[in-house]
Amino acid sequence: MRPEAVAAPPGFTSILFPGPGRAPREAREPAFFPDLNLDQIVRAASSFAPGREIAPFFHTPLDAGDDIVFRQEVLRDLESQASRGAMEDFSRGMRAVREGLERADKLSFPHEKDRWFLAAAEAWCKAVEGLLAALREAGPASQGLRLLEDLLAGYLASPAYRALATDTRDVASALHAIRYGLLVEDARVTIRPCEGQEDYGATIERTFAKFRREPAKDYRVRFTSQPGMNHVEVAVLERVALLHPAPFRALSDFRLKHVDFQDERLVRFEEEVQFYLAWLSLTGRLRLAGLPFCYPEVSRTSKEVRCRGGYDLALALASSGKEATVVPNDFDLRWSERILVVSGPNQGGKTTFARMFGQAHYLAALGLTVPGVEARLFHFDRMFSHFETAEDVGSGNGRLRDDLVRMRGILEEASPDSIVIVNEVFSSTTLADAVLLGRRIMARLSGLDAIGVWVTFLHELASFDEKTVSVVCLVDPADPARRTWKLKRRPAGGPAHALLLAEKRRVTYALLKERIRG
Repeated sequence: MRPEAVAAPPGFTSILFPGPGRAPREAREPAFFPDLNLDQIVRAASSFAPGREIAPFFHTPLDAGDDIVFRQEVLRDLESQASRGAMEDFSRGMRAVREGLERADKLSFPHEKDRWFLAAAEAWCKAVEGLLAALREAGPASQGLRLLEDLLAGYLASPAYRALATDTRDVASALHAIRYGLLVEDARVTIRPCEGQEDYGATIERTFAKFRREPAKDYRVRFTSQPGMNHVEVAVLERVALLHPAPFRALSDFRLKHVDFQDERLVRFEEEVQFYLAWLSLTGRLRLAGLPFCYPEVSRTSKEVRCRGGYDLALALASSGKEATVVPNDFDLRWSERILVVSGPNQGGKTTFARMFGQAHYLAALGLTVPGVEARLFHFDRMFSHFETAEDVGSGNGRLRDDLVRMRGILEEASPDSIVIVNEVFSSTTLADAVLLGRRIMARLSGLDAIGVWVTFLHELASFDEKTVSVVCLVDPADPARRTWKLKRRPAGGPAHALLLAEKRRVTYALLKERIRG
C-alpha cells in the first residue's frame, strides 16, 4: 500500500530529516541492537558506503510519520536506474572534490596547492551541473528530490555560482594554453618560451607509425607514486610560472577568492544520500536471491500490525542471501491483542521470529523497506529488549536478580506506545517461580498496553488474557525431531512435543516399564 503524499516543507533542508532541526550526528547505537542483531545489519549496510560514517543515521529512528513517508518516497525514486545513477555519479564527483581539497591541504608548493584546489572546483562544477541535468531527465516524484532539484536550479543561477563557474573555466583554460620548451643538456635544464617549435614527440610518432606492431613491449619509465611533485618538477614549474606570470597569478587569486566554494546544503546531501544508496545495494543483493522487501504502512494510532512473508534480515545476510536457507513467517496482532507469546521446541525458530518482529518495526521507523511481501506496522516511541545473557559473576547478583533488575528498568521506562521483546527469561529458577514471575510481568505489560513478543518455555503465559496470542513452532508430524522453522497462531501444546519425542525414542514412562519387564 503506497502512502499518501505529505505537505511540502518550505524548502530543501535535508534528504533524511526534512522537519525543523536535524537529528544529532553523534547518535549512539541503541541498547537493543545486539539482541535483535540490528548491529549486524548496520555493519552490512555500511560496507556499501566505504569511508563514510552512515551508522549514526541507522541509530536515529524518526519521530514524525510524515518524515517516514518522505523517506519512503525518496527510496522509491532511487530504485529507478536514472535517479540512482545520478546520485552515484554525483558521489563520484564529490569524491574527486574531496581528494582535490585534501591534496591541496597537504602539499607545500604553492603552485601545486593552487592547481589541486582548482581541480577540486572543476570537479564541483561538473558534479552539481551534472546532477541537475540528470534529475531533470529522470523526473523524480518524491518531495525530497524535487526540492533538491529546485535547490540546484536556484544555486546554479546564483551570482556566486556563476562567478565560480566562470573563473574556474577561465583560469583552467589559461593554464591549458601554456606552452614552453624544455632543453636538457647533461645536468642542466633550461626552460624557454615555445616560439613555434615543432613538437618532436608527435613528429617521431608519425615517422615511425608504419613500423608499429601490436602488442609491443612498453619501454616507458613509470613515475613512482608520491603525494606531490619532486624537487626537479617544482624547479621546472617555478620557471614556467616566471615565463607565464598572468595565468599563475590568476590561479593564486582564484584560491583566495573562492576559498569556500562548496554549498553546505549540497555537501550534506551527498553525505546523507549514502544512507539510501547503501540500503538499496544491500537489499538489491538479497532481492536477486529471491528474498522480498516491501514498503510498510506505518501507523502511530493503530496497534493492529501484520507482516506476510517476513524473515530475519541478519540471518538472511549471514546465509549469503540464499532463499533456500531463509524460512519466511507471518505475524499479526488483531483488535485488542498486544503480545505474541512464542513457545515450542528448542532450535525451532522462536528467537528468530522475535528478532524478525523487532527488526521490521525498527527498519520501518527509519523509513526503509522491510523484509516481507506486505506489512502494516506500529510507529513506536521506544523499543526495549530483554534477552538472556551470561551470568556476570563479578556482580554478585546472580542471573535471576539480573533478569529482575533489567525487567524492572524496562517496565519503568516503557509507555503504551513502546515495543517490548522478551526472550527466554527466568530459566535459572524453578518452574513454579518462573510462572509466578512471568504472570506478574505479563500483567504489568498488559496493563501498560504495549505491544511486543515474549519467547518462553512457559506455555501458561500463552493464554494469560485477551491481549496475549499464542504462536507455536511447528514440527514435522511424521518426525517430531525435525524442525520446520514455521510458526503459526495456535494454542500452546505444553509438554506435547516432549511426549512425541519420548514416544519416538521409546523412553516414556509406560514404554520404559514395558522394556524393563521385558
